[in-house]
Amino acid sequence: MSDANLPFDPLGAVEPEGDGYGRGTKRPGLAKDTHEESLPVDHLLELDLEAYVDDFNARVIGAYAAGTGSQTLPADAGVARSLIPAGTAALRDFSYLAPEIPEFVAERCVGCMTCVTECPDTAILGKAIPGGKVRAALEEIGDAEERAFVTARWARTRKYFEVPEKKGLEGALFGIFIDQTKCKGCAECVQVCADLGYDALTMTRKNERLLSLHRRAFVNFRALGPTPQEYINEKALADMMLAEESALLYVGGAGSCMGCGEATAIRMMVAATGFAQGKESLGIVAATGCNTVYCSTYPYNPFLVPWTNSLFENAPAVAMGVRAKWDQRGWQDKRLWIIGGDGAMYDIGFQSLSRMLAAGMDVKVLVLDTQVYSNTGGQVSTASFTAQDAKMASVGSSVAGKTERRKELGLLCMMHPDVYVAQTTAAHINHFYRAVLDANTYRGPAVLVAYTTCQPEHGVGDDRAAEQAKLAVASRAFPLFTYDPRRGPTVRERLSLQGNPDPQEDWQRHPKTGEVLDFISFARTERRFARQFEADGAPSPALHAARADRLANWRLLQELAGVGGGKRS
Repeated sequence: MSDANLPFDPLGAVEPEGDGYGRGTKRPGLAKDTHEESLPVDHLLELDLEAYVDDFNARVIGAYAAGTGSQTLPADAGVARSLIPAGTAALRDFSYLAPEIPEFVAERCVGCMTCVTECPDTAILGKAIPGGKVRAALEEIGDAEERAFVTARWARTRKYFEVPEKKGLEGALFGIFIDQTKCKGCAECVQVCADLGYDALTMTRKNERLLSLHRRAFVNFRALGPTPQEYINEKALADMMLAEESALLYVGGAGSCMGCGEATAIRMMVAATGFAQGKESLGIVAATGCNTVYCSTYPYNPFLVPWTNSLFENAPAVAMGVRAKWDQRGWQDKRLWIIGGDGAMYDIGFQSLSRMLAAGMDVKVLVLDTQVYSNTGGQVSTASFTAQDAKMASVGSSVAGKTERRKELGLLCMMHPDVYVAQTTAAHINHFYRAVLDANTYRGPAVLVAYTTCQPEHGVGDDRAAEQAKLAVASRAFPLFTYDPRRGPTVRERLSLQGNPDPQEDWQRHPKTGEVLDFISFARTERRFARQFEADGAPSPALHAARADRLANWRLLQELAGVGGGKRS
């Protein structure tokens, strides 16, 4: 076997045996226990990290890209370490996945950054570059078709061109570019743009010529460098996605479902934390769940920050150990985040979460609330809504879906001593970002419970993550709130319902028709409640009970926050 074909041997200090395999590599056909007995214990903790990463990116990623990884790669001590180098998912190509790709309509763009923010896959990126630099780069493109295509990716907006000019800066052109290797075709970007009334994105059919133009345009986009700091308005929180060092800490390439609401929430948390704290000041302990499946589908890792996977039930306990060690080393300024779903935080892992909160340690938690066990097949959880149709609580002749009331994790966390708590959604961009920033500056435990649409389990379209989250808030299914102990000693001072529509009222009403938007209105839009409606659209008694439960929860929040007194229904 030639040296070029030899796998990286993490035990390279040990002389290889005559057949060309090092001591750290299991030979084909050798029994696992026989191989383990031969491993030198004194070398197992040694690792040439640079050599490991180079070998992994070339040999392992290359084999999986060719579709031969699981058949041709030998087992070795490197794999046994469960180490995946940072950012390897940047090399993953999803361009074959969907028949359509977003098309930018520059003349309709205002530079709001909503499409860039809501993309779960880091597939649509924005950049503001001084106009002269853009024009000079365009002139260097020799191919006329390519130049025209790239030119059409740039828009002149008031936000980035006219406003900076008034401040004495050169006006910047705002560019929207699609990384066709990361786009899964969910059309979430198109939907959120349309919801705002801009319609600056449409979906168009893929062909080889179009994909080639997108590839070359993206190379041009990268060559221009990052957005200059003076064009990033820190008061416009969505602009944080213009700062490439933090916006690309989640590089995309994860195996999440098309339009996944979880992935958007993770990406936004990582970007905001990296922007405010620095790209070297973030680590993640991820509880087993959907997030650990799509973020560590070997050999692809979408994070450029250190993270580790723990069990469903003990991520907070692991984080307590990491935090204690960091503090011992003098790393108090580093932010440590836990990520987990319904099972990890509401159910099997709630005891560990409660213990961590009671300890008062400086650890932050992002709860990906899908109201169902998405990872294990859609079973009901204590986060599920009353009347929800899910496995273990299916709607039938004897059982009308879930009969229990939803557990309110946010309220439970508030009852622990001095914990920052927010209930938010990635669709409410400013609310979500502000919650992340406030959590990071709070010296103590912080919990963000984020509504995250799960398309297959909720029964909604791939482009509906943000829209359904907004409906959940508007219908009181999932109210927004923040609870910050820094605001004062009383619950009323600490709790804010800012961001909810018509916070004084029981329900939001249409401003023109007066029509009530309640939990039943929300339920009509999702398949998980479809069997609770009669053929004529009449809601079941179980849905009326769910409506009453959501109203009772909303009134409790109003009472705690000292708001309300409007129309009662």
